[in-house]
Amino acid sequence: MTNWQSIAEKVLHGADITDLEAFHILECPNKELLSLLHSAYHIREHYFGNRVKLNMIINTKSGLCPENCGYCSQSRDSTAPIKKYRMMDKETIVQGAKNAHELQSGTYCIVASGRGPSEKELNIVTAAVKEIKQQYDIRICACLGLLKPEQARKLKDAGVDRYNHNINTSENHHSSITTSHSYHDRVATVTKVKNVGISPCSGVIVGMRETKQDVIDMARALKALDADSIPINFLHAIDGTLLEGTNELNPTYCLKVLCLFRFINPSKEIRISGGREINLRSLQPLGLYPANSIFIGDYLTTRGQEGLSDHQMIEDLGFQIDYVTMDD
Repeated sequence: MTNWQSIAEKVLHGADITDLEAFHILECPNKELLSLLHSAYHIREHYFGNRVKLNMIINTKSGLCPENCGYCSQSRDSTAPIKKYRMMDKETIVQGAKNAHELQSGTYCIVASGRGPSEKELNIVTAAVKEIKQQYDIRICACLGLLKPEQARKLKDAGVDRYNHNINTSENHHSSITTSHSYHDRVATVTKVKNVGISPCSGVIVGMRETKQDVIDMARALKALDADSIPINFLHAIDGTLLEGTNELNPTYCLKVLCLFRFINPSKEIRISGGREINLRSLQPLGLYPANSIFIGDYLTTRGQEGLSDHQMIEDLGFQIDYVTMDD
């Protein structure tokens, strides 16, 4: 039996886990899973206590995307029957922030489909952000695709606290998922937002026919990028997408993935994101032992768990909602 606690202590003293230890985490026998979760929680508790950060998404522009990402129902190649609409107006985005605030979400995520924002779209987002900041003590995360340096600066000046641009998968596996942009395009956007002082948020989608080595490489890449927040999505394969019918995940493996990311990125916000309801299923509460953050409400084109159910889950665990303030 692996001594998970000794590996956790090593991490807390500043050491990196080896690739062999990383593989052992992903291949942990289920009879050792509670011990692994306990050790991951030991790291999580050191940095975050029993606090859980809440995040809420608004999909401000749906579909109409020229990219060919195989997981995405908004892709140009997708035939999934989703709602398609152009950028919402400022008032609707501001109203979404009110809803997020009322559900005790510390971060409001303004998301739009597409390769990157047009100037008109960027102006709508920045105007909305300025108004939201005047009304609510809430962190704003934008996710608008690839950015130019001047666009990153404009978002920073408007008051955007965080920018999300996921690497999604490993560099080695990237061309199997999309060819309309490169892995380096994604890394470059994360670097641009860091350069203007916006907190970088970058994560992954697990379950896209990648290898365990790919999963380890993702976790290490995000450590190298020094992403402050790491959303971990578990593929919800949507009919009509190129990954339709893919079903590689089970709840215990998802928990091991969350533990891996905690061991490799011990002090970072690890967020259980899209697909948690259908992939973790009845084991969702256990995910908060390695992770310290979740999305509440719906995702981009799929439904999430009802927000108050998440509040109840957090309370039942004996954890507390982390009320983010702008001093954080």
